[in-house]
Amino acid sequence: MTVATLPPGAKAKAHLHRGIETAIYVMDGEAEMWFGPELGDQLVVRAGEYLYIPADMPHRVENRSASDCTALIAHTAPDDQAGIVLLPELDAR
Repeated sequence: MTVATLPPGAKAKAHLHRGIETAIYVMDGEAEMWFGPELGDQLVVRAGEYLYIPADMPHRVENRSASDCTALIAHTAPDDQAGIVLLPELDAR
């Protein structure tokens, strides 16, 4: 598990975790999650909410708010960088 803080305006690179599930609990703030094969689905996750990302699901997180977003992130792998596959073709979406 790890605690991550996404400052206002920050945007992660599109990626997936090969064979690894992810669970996220937002402790403070909010962020947008884009997900699906072409990142065509979107939702906003706010403080107190939980998000599950299945293994091999393309996703990208972005903080468009004016405040930091802090979340507790757990992966079904001992290293939060394990199994990451970058998807640069989806970054422009």
